[in-house]
Amino acid sequence: MTGMKATGQKQLMLFSGRTHPALAEEVAKELGIEVVPTRFDTFANGEIFMRYLESVRGSDAFVIQSHADPVNESIMEQLIMVDALKRASAKRITVVTPILGYARQDKKHRGREPISSRLVTDLFRTAGADRMMAVDLHTDQIQGFFDGPVDHLFALPILADHVADQVEHSEITVVSPDAGRVRTADRWADRLGAPLAIIHKRRDPDVANQVKVHEVVGEVKGRVCVLVDDMIDTGGTIVKASEALFEQGAKKVIVAATHGVLSGPAAERLQNSRISEVVITNTLPVPQERSFDKLTQLSIAPLVARAISEVFTDGSVTSLFE
Repeated sequence: MTGMKATGQKQLMLFSGRTHPALAEEVAKELGIEVVPTRFDTFANGEIFMRYLESVRGSDAFVIQSHADPVNESIMEQLIMVDALKRASAKRITVVTPILGYARQDKKHRGREPISSRLVTDLFRTAGADRMMAVDLHTDQIQGFFDGPVDHLFALPILADHVADQVEHSEITVVSPDAGRVRTADRWADRLGAPLAIIHKRRDPDVANQVKVHEVVGEVKGRVCVLVDDMIDTGGTIVKASEALFEQGAKKVIVAATHGVLSGPAAERLQNSRISEVVITNTLPVPQERSFDKLTQLSIAPLVARAISEVFTDGSVTSLFE
């Protein structure tokens, strides 16, 4: 007989960066474990140092970090955490990004532009990640950027069930704020058994976050319109889209998005708009200054925890959405 068999069992270990520790704690509670204690330091020049305070040898490691403001620091911190796990002999490393940084830069619109989301996934692979898990990527094609298994989770069931509890199904029209979100809106329409409408818009290619809404395709008069998107950044797109819907006779507008970035004037814009409710998940932390009365935040932790459990036990992540 050659070789030797180990007698131990697989060990799941959950690690968290400093961006959104509250979400990591929620996920750990759902799994019935604790987040591995980790020491972090930031040097005077901005360099990051970290060290795990427990042995990680042979573990099935899950590193959770939301790429929130400051995004570059969040990504770098997670890369360093992955490198530390690789050098400490973790058996398998899964990067869990409730929101993936640079996901909007997934293709070249014009010449001499980068594809930054591909760069980010390449960096994680080079650092030592074996697998990636993300919630509602900006586009499905990003799954192909990472050279390894990618578990793409959807917040749709959580958000849609909340909306369904608030509004009569027969009154709902699901609205895509642009052509790029039609597939997502179509999934919503199927789940809610509702008709679909689309807002045609054009962006100014030379001005970031500048949107011009043109026309509504579909029947929205007298309907409760549910505007669905993957993220709300400055809120400009969503507010202008809601205005277009009201101009076409919409009775009420509810906004549902997975990621609440809420940059700059977003909170004020949304609060002062005619939108009735803005529903997001907690993939990102929402500080007090970015919160507002119309905002409802739902927890993504149970979904992430179930997905981690399925990966750890070699189960099916896809079955969570079927």
